[in-house]
Formats: sequence, structure tokens, C-alpha cells
Amino acid sequence: MNFRFLFFFTVGLLHVTVCSAQTAKVLSTDKLKNYVSYFNSIDEEAVKNYVPNDQSADWLAKNIPLFDCPDTLLNKVYYYRWWAFRKHLKQTPEGFIFTEFITNVNHAGKYNAVSSALGHHIYEGRWLHNQTYINDYISFWLYVDPKHTAQRFHGFSSWVDDAVYNRYLVNLDKPFIQKNLPALDADYRKWQQEKQLPSGLFWQFDVRDAMEESISGSRKEKNRRPTINSYMYGNAKALATMADLVGNDTLQRRYQQQAAELKKLTIDSLWNKDNSFFEVKHPNSAFANVREAIGFIPWYFNLPDDTPEYAQQWNQLTDTTGFNAPWGITTAERRHPQFRTHGSGHGCEWDGAVWPFATTQTLKGLSNLLTDYKNQGRMNKSIFYYELLKYARSHTMNGKIYLGEYQDEKTGEWLKGDNPRSKFYNHSGFADLIINDLIGLKPRTDNVLEIHPLIPDKQWDWFCLDNVLYHGKILTILYDKTGKKYGKGKGFIVLADGKQIVKRSKLESVRAGL
Repeated sequence: MNFRFLFFFTVGLLHVTVCSAQTAKVLSTDKLKNYVSYFNSIDEEAVKNYVPNDQSADWLAKNIPLFDCPDTLLNKVYYYRWWAFRKHLKQTPEGFIFTEFITNVNHAGKYNAVSSALGHHIYEGRWLHNQTYINDYISFWLYVDPKHTAQRFHGFSSWVDDAVYNRYLVNLDKPFIQKNLPALDADYRKWQQEKQLPSGLFWQFDVRDAMEESISGSRKEKNRRPTINSYMYGNAKALATMADLVGNDTLQRRYQQQAAELKKLTIDSLWNKDNSFFEVKHPNSAFANVREAIGFIPWYFNLPDDTPEYAQQWNQLTDTTGFNAPWGITTAERRHPQFRTHGSGHGCEWDGAVWPFATTQTLKGLSNLLTDYKNQGRMNKSIFYYELLKYARSHTMNGKIYLGEYQDEKTGEWLKGDNPRSKFYNHSGFADLIINDLIGLKPRTDNVLEIHPLIPDKQWDWFCLDNVLYHGKILTILYDKTGKKYGKGKGFIVLADGKQIVKRSKLESVRAGL
């Protein structure tokens, strides 16, 4: 056994974590490098950031979990998304950031930074071995952006506190939480000053939710939306837990109370009983009376109570007059008379077209429903798998793998066409959905390893997720029906630094000591 040194940086400090791991992993990097070679071959690389294409294979091999499964499309898109994510890593004089657009856009801030997908970036980036990049990126929004003449952090709603805490659950970097909790607290208070109504609910314009031209939304009305209220609930929960982590009882109690109040207000005010759906409510207290994908966001943060009444909302996901379309999950119900009426690719319309941003949120909410709730409506693992696979299939244009802004729900046409700004659009997540949801690695604060796979029964005879840096150890999670694929034995097996800690005859939810 040898020792590998993994370096993690926080602002001004170098933390060195020594991980003891076997040299030989179950998966080699050969498949990764083959995919990268292909991705590079079809890319003119019009923009080069911190890691250019010719260095991408080595950088990815050092930083990402490896994945192998019988579905070649999932394999391909998994590695493509990491390859594309890497393209957006930019080194600035004020630290590393991840961009959203590969080209410069007018509404971005300094260094072309845009905050709308920050939560997705942190969830995705928490699995990188070198956390310098995400440390800097979070610090950029908390400390650097406020110094700029044109500040952009609050240009869009955010679930940053929730994302920061969920990243902590992977790396257990308590000093980072201790250092940044005061700034996160101050940022939440700023949101309260800017967007909280006397009732306690938050309001937002749809364009500031990064969801402009929606059926329910407005650029003028102070609508109460499931988006920002779910985000602020998730943020309050996370702040309460982080306050407890650092021993700040006063802060913990304040955010526990805020979370409890927001949960009650969101359920009492934004649940439309007539439509059995969480919906937007206008300033005159009238519901928008349209089911939109944003109604699934409360489950991203486990906000709804575990009752059949709320769970039945999810039945709309598989209804072809609801959100089920050939190319993905629509952003509004297809039966609505205003579905896809705001244009077609002329701007950015969230009136029904398929958006990866929303698909990521909806799939995360569905994963939580299937993992954390007893009442699940008609949802099951097969539906999650089917929707994830449909999401993967959407990554195509002109016969080549592609990621853009948004799509026609019937044809899969990317509605920005081949506009350079749309290419490699970093506005969603995918790798995290494989790691955290499909394979089901559920990060915790303690030394218990918890896995809840959402792979349907008998769907796969084998898979392997390898080189996962978790709590300072390298995890390998695999299933091998015959034992011949990976040579580690039959069944469901988990290794930590090469040592077997789980062995089951079938693929099932497990808890085990690390």
C-alpha cells in the first residue's frame, strides 16, 4: 500500500489530507481517456480556460470519480458532463470561478461570472478531489463580488447555503464552515431585506429565478414563488445545521425557527388544493393556476410533509398532458392553453420547453421522494431511471454529443441552435445525479456510509463507481452479478481505501461503518 497526498486549499491556508489507498483501482482511466479523446476531436475549442483540451484527460483523471455501467449512453454523458464542466473553470486574479456561459454575456459580472446556477455548480463540484476550485468559487461570491461596482450575486435566486452544507457532508471541511458562516448569515439577512414580505414569504420576478417568460411569472409583480421560498427554506435549514456544527446556539435557534415558519407558510400559501400542486401566487393572493416544474422544487429540500395529498402531485410527471414529453420534462404542463406561446428560441422561454436546469432540480426532488418519503404517489425507481436516461439522451445535436440551453419537447431541437453562447451551457447538473441519486451515495456527518440505489431491480448485471473521495477515503461502489466483471466477488460490494466494508448478495440500500 502506498500513500497519496491530496491537497485542499482554503483562502490563505493549505490543508493537506493524507489518504491511504491501494494503487490499483477497480476501474482504470482508459475509458475516461478514450471519451476525452473523442470529445476533443469534435471540438474546435474556441475558448480556452484554466484546463485546455489537451490537458483535460490528466486533470479529469486526478479529480473525478470513475463510472462504468451497461448503458453506454449514461457512461458517455457522465464523462462528457465532467469534460464540459472543466471547460468552465477559470483562473482569475481573485481566485478560481466556474462560468455559466462559455462566451461573454452582457448580464454577467466580472470575469463573466453569473450566479444563477451556483447551487448546481457546488453540488456537481463537491465530488472533485481538489476542492480549491469550489472553495475559491464560493469565496468569490461571498467576498469578491460585493466589492464590484456592478454586483451580481443577488441577480438570481440561490440555494447557496444548502449547497455549501451538502458539500461539507462530502469533505467534512469544518474550518471552511467556521470561516464562512458569518458571511453566509449576512447574505441570508440581505435576502430578507430585499425579498421578504411582511407575511414571511419571499417574492421574486421569474427572470430573477433564471426562469423568464414563464406562464405564471412577471418582471414586475412581486409573486410568491415555490422557487425562492424553497431555496430560502433549504438555506435556513442548512444555516441552522452549520450553526450547530460550530457551536453557535443563538444562530441555530434563529434559523431553525425561520425554517419552520417558511415550511408552514409555503405549504399553507402555495399549495393549490384545486390543482393538487405547489404553484405561484400573485400579489392579489390569487393562484397562477398553472402547474409548472418549479412546483417540484420543494422536494429538492424535503420541504413537503410526507402525506398522500402532497405525493399525488408527482403523478403529473408521467402524464403526457402534464410534464411527460418525448425529449424530457417540460417546464409547464402541456395541457395549459399558454404552453409554448411566448416564442420559440427568440429569448429564453420557460413556458414549457425542456430546460436542463429544471430537469436537474426535478430529478433531485424525485430522488428525495423515493429515498426519504413513504408516500410516493405512483413514483418508483423505474420512473427515476427512465427520466434520467431521457435526460441523457437529450445531449445531442446533429448526431454529436451536445449540451445547450433549452429544447423543443417534441423534437429535441436546441432552441438557441448552434449559438456559441449556448454551447457547453453550464446551467445544470448531471454527474451528481449519477453519484448521489442513481448510485445513491448519501453523504452524512458521521462515520456511517449510507447508500440508497435507485437502479431498478434487474436493470443492470454490473456497475462500478470508483475513485470517489469521501470523508478522506477513496470509495468503490460496485455490483457484479456473476463476480466475473470486476473480479471482486459476486453481489453488491463497497470498498473504502481498498478494504471491503459492504458485501450483499443483491443490490439494496445499505448502511455500514466507514
